[in-house]
Amino acid sequence: MSTITPLNPDLPRRMPDRADSKESVIASDLTIEGKIEGSGHVRIAGSFKGDVHVHGNLTIDSGARLTGQVRANTVVVGGELHGNIEAAARVELLATGVVAGDVKAGSLIVSAGSRMRGQVEFGWEEKGAKPLAGAVSGKVDSAFS
Repeated sequence: MSTITPLNPDLPRRMPDRADSKESVIASDLTIEGKIEGSGHVRIAGSFKGDVHVHGNLTIDSGARLTGQVRANTVVVGGELHGNIEAAARVELLATGVVAGDVKAGSLIVSAGSRMRGQVEFGWEEKGAKPLAGAVSGKVDSAFS
């Protein structure tokens, strides 16, 4: 059995990452069908067909495609999402992002150049459905430029 000796034993050992800082990646050359559930962050660079329900963040990279329903703390869309986003604290549409579905979030950030078709609700408390200051709800069917 072999042992591993650190190069510099005087340096402090790195503490293991916490579960909330782990990220799972679907690489750009992969196409996967199924369901993703759990804790931690998920980054999709390839193609995924199925629902994603995570206690963490979901990032859809530019050039990536997700077809399914999404539940995550924060959702960043740089690629294509064909499905609804439910109960996210924050949703961000990057300039390359496309959403075909409804979005329900605490806050919404939309970059110029992004596209969306669906209904949007943001700034509303989940319980009692009271609007927060500056809340907006409505239907979106346009391309931003």
